[in-house]
Amino acid sequence: MAGKHKLIFTGLLIFISVQWTLSVPEEELHASYWNNKGRQALHTALNIQPNLHQAKNLILFLGDGMGVPTVTAARILKGQMAGQSGEETSLVMDTFPHLALSKTYNVDQQMPDSAGTATAYLCGVKANYGTVGVSAATPRYNCSATHGNEVTSVLHRAKEAGKSVGIVTTTRVQHASPSANYAHSANRGWYSDSDLMPEAVQNGCRDIAYQLVHNTEINVILGGGRQYMFPKNMQDLEYPSFRGDRNDGRNLVEEWKKNKKNAKYVWNKADFDAVNPADTDFLMGLFEPKDCRYELERDPSMDPSLTEMMEKAIKILSKNTKGFFLFVEDKGRIDHGHHGGRAKKALYEAVEFDKAIGRAAELTSELDTLSVVTADHSHVFAFGGYSARGNAVLGVSRSRADDNKHFTTAVYGNGPGYQIANATRPDMNESISSDNNYRQQAPVPLESETHGIEDVAIFAKGPMSHLFHGVQEQSYIAHVMAYAACLEPYEKCTLPPPNHAGSIYPNLLLLPMGLLLLSLCSV
Repeated sequence: MAGKHKLIFTGLLIFISVQWTLSVPEEELHASYWNNKGRQALHTALNIQPNLHQAKNLILFLGDGMGVPTVTAARILKGQMAGQSGEETSLVMDTFPHLALSKTYNVDQQMPDSAGTATAYLCGVKANYGTVGVSAATPRYNCSATHGNEVTSVLHRAKEAGKSVGIVTTTRVQHASPSANYAHSANRGWYSDSDLMPEAVQNGCRDIAYQLVHNTEINVILGGGRQYMFPKNMQDLEYPSFRGDRNDGRNLVEEWKKNKKNAKYVWNKADFDAVNPADTDFLMGLFEPKDCRYELERDPSMDPSLTEMMEKAIKILSKNTKGFFLFVEDKGRIDHGHHGGRAKKALYEAVEFDKAIGRAAELTSELDTLSVVTADHSHVFAFGGYSARGNAVLGVSRSRADDNKHFTTAVYGNGPGYQIANATRPDMNESISSDNNYRQQAPVPLESETHGIEDVAIFAKGPMSHLFHGVQEQSYIAHVMAYAACLEPYEKCTLPPPNHAGSIYPNLLLLPMGLLLLSLCSV
């Protein structure tokens, strides 16, 4: 019997070693590989020089709910989608040279929400939970306290300075994150006038959709949120059973188009594709009544992707010789996927988000464009457990838990994935956990998984990006962007003018470098 056990144990060791060998690249077994990799990284670090010029363009990429565990899991998923083991992959944001941490708390809450945080990173002022575009002197739901406590966003200041401005998201465009660009509201949920409380109506507060159209002239608005723009008697063109949400009878799309030249409104992919940036100065595209669909569920014949929307926005905005400000939100659906306890949906959104960041890099120049990638907050999403190299991000641990059942390496600290019944939980395998709608297990039952409290990352490149360093208050982000572009209150900054070399065709900068290398190699 002992000999049989020894044979089984030996076979198991052979199986594990074979599996390990198959998943680990040969070159990684040798010290020379890691030493060369370290030298290359050190050489890159030693040659980083701060760009001390003024930024012509500003792009803020906001990964709603994209905490550090989400970044790590998305990086591995990106690699695995490309047929690699994944861990060695780099996201585009990983290549940005400057990194900092952002403290995300709201003035009145340890665990933040997307409204108070958006006010911080867009307006430079920390705010209360659930409020947008107002200081913490405004309690949530108190309309009368809004007046005199409004704070302005970098988007608004960029417009005042003559730049073109845009918002791209596939949440509703009136949602918490994008709305802090233009709105001042004591409650993030006042999307339409039908959502206003009696006190808000009595004290003259306007709904967020109204403010989208009337507060700041925004050149490009792309996302969801059609129903808040139209009256209740107006039928939705895509879904006949849906109607508008407004009590006041206003058609805000028509009000937005009024007195604008070269302005277009679209609601489907065909009309969106037909928009020519060369003869379009204003574009509003609203592709769903509320939030747009998850990337895993998006109908590409009806709705453009985040990357497609962002590309169209940049091509329209970049016609302005004074530059532009663009806010790009990850679909806000990283956040929604996590709230639902569905890691696959959240992580696929994060991969699409990174794809958009990469496309933006191709369309702009690092010489005159400050690009910042960050999150508003994290989630109680964790990614760990005993797993071999190349283990599927949405897979299971190679070992069992103390209840002799498998568990996924992606889990949540709380949320709707609570599955304990009669003091036991269901067993797990990868065929179940890889389903699009699978909810990772959670130990605490909640209808919606919660935000996290920990810091989130800031990735930055371009003019003055070196100012992102250390651990900062989230409100610092808006101040760096405003300073880099010499916007109020830093309009008297003494930064040299933007460096436009290569700003139209940045890849042409590679030509002289390539010719130089070729000549050296031929010597």
